[in-house]
Amino acid sequence: MLAGKLPNAASPASFVIVTEPRAKIISAQSNMLPDVQNLIELKKADREILRLKEEIATLPKRVSAIEQRLAGTKTALEKAREAVKGDETSRRKYDSAIQDLQQKISKYREQSLAVKTNDQYRALMHEIEFAEQDIRANEDKILDLMVNAETREKEVKAAEARLKAETVEIEKEKEEARRVTSLDEKELGEWNARRDASRAGVKEDLLRHYDRVLKFRGSGLAEVRDQRCMGCQVLLRPQTYNDVRSGQTVECESCQRILYFDPNTEVAVQKPSLTAKKRARPKVHVSRAWFYRPDFDEVGEVFIAVANAEARCSCRVYDAHSGRKIGVTRNREGDFINAFAYEIGSGIQLRSGLDEKQLDDWGGELPSAILDELHGDLKVARAETPATETQVSETPAAS
Repeated sequence: MLAGKLPNAASPASFVIVTEPRAKIISAQSNMLPDVQNLIELKKADREILRLKEEIATLPKRVSAIEQRLAGTKTALEKAREAVKGDETSRRKYDSAIQDLQQKISKYREQSLAVKTNDQYRALMHEIEFAEQDIRANEDKILDLMVNAETREKEVKAAEARLKAETVEIEKEKEEARRVTSLDEKELGEWNARRDASRAGVKEDLLRHYDRVLKFRGSGLAEVRDQRCMGCQVLLRPQTYNDVRSGQTVECESCQRILYFDPNTEVAVQKPSLTAKKRARPKVHVSRAWFYRPDFDEVGEVFIAVANAEARCSCRVYDAHSGRKIGVTRNREGDFINAFAYEIGSGIQLRSGLDEKQLDDWGGELPSAILDELHGDLKVARAETPATETQVSETPAAS
């Protein structure tokens, strides 16, 4: 998390500063709520635009992988055909050698009729014998080629069949990739239009502040829930909380995000205390979970958030020390227990709560309060089961 205030947060002429330890009021006008509503829509549009751009960027790589797979099948077919051609060339060479040897034998027989000594006659007979041996050797090689010819032809036909089937399948995959790209580009254009409309509905000073915080924090807006800024988890003073609830536009003193209140989330869900002496056993077969891995790929210690949503599931990986997100959110089909078995299979299951909307709001870095909570839960898990760090979880479960 970045500490301190961002540079040039606002012009003195545009904002009224109220001295409070946790937050300051940017404007005392209650009619600023439409601006915040537009910012909420803007935040949603920014998130969707980012997702679509990432998906569009991955599609050319997918098409390239498809084409490489087809190229491998074509190469196998070419090798099979080249092997057949090579056998045919070899057979012609052996046939030509046999004809040359037969001509030599005929020549030697004619010469034997004209010799005058036994030594000359025996020499010619030896030459004829050597030529006949060479003929038999070449005939054996031709026979081997004929035996292999059937196998070669089968290899060619099998490679041709694979190429034909893969070509049809790959063309379907490429067409699907192009269709998805077209839909994503169309949807991206719609979200860009919605983004522009949302930006046009926000006052210039407020929009400038939102953009500045967005650049440094990954999000310029945060919901207030249970008297906390959900961006940095800082507890707000009662007066500040009331200001946000009344529709005033307020900036969080801790993370500088613009705060807003959603009445639908007014009733906060109580979280289990991590200071409890006895750690509750994690629930099995639920849709969201945190896991700890001490040896994740080349990164080392990480916290992994997995969640199910309809027929798909997601996986987010965070550095266990800094809380920074590693890579992009991974989405796969099916249940996370099976889809991300490698990621969580050897992990320590935690019981901390998980909210995908909050994870999206936090962007690329976990709030320090959440990171502390995860470490606290990990400490309790280790204290109760010291061998957990070295044992592989037999049945990954979620809290």
